[in-house]
Amino acid sequence: QARVVESGGGLVQAGESLRLSCKGRTIILSVFNGYNMDWYRQAPGNQRELVASMAPGGSTTYVHSVEGRFTISKDNIKRTMYLQMNNLKPEDTGTYYCNMGQQYWGQGIQVTVSS
Repeated sequence: QARVVESGGGLVQAGESLRLSCKGRTIILSVFNGYNMDWYRQAPGNQRELVASMAPGGSTTYVHSVEGRFTISKDNIKRTMYLQMNNLKPEDTGTYYCNMGQQYWGQGIQVTVSS
């Protein structure tokens, strides 16, 4: 079973930035390259929502509320995906989860944005 580990969350003020990382430990490179990469978030009392997605070919999609502020990327050699979050807003607060290949979930990491 692959292990996916997230890092980079924390408490910031509105307008600041954070970068989340998600490393796919034990996932071999050839498999990683073919995976769809997704970032989800879940605010208290809400359902988990898909925030950003990257197809194996590199095309990306974002939920409307984060377009222009968030960027999903990956480093195949490091087997790591990222979510750069700029101009954070209080409504971005939640637990963020990465998903690799629609199979492997990260442990979840808290992002809190104060106003």
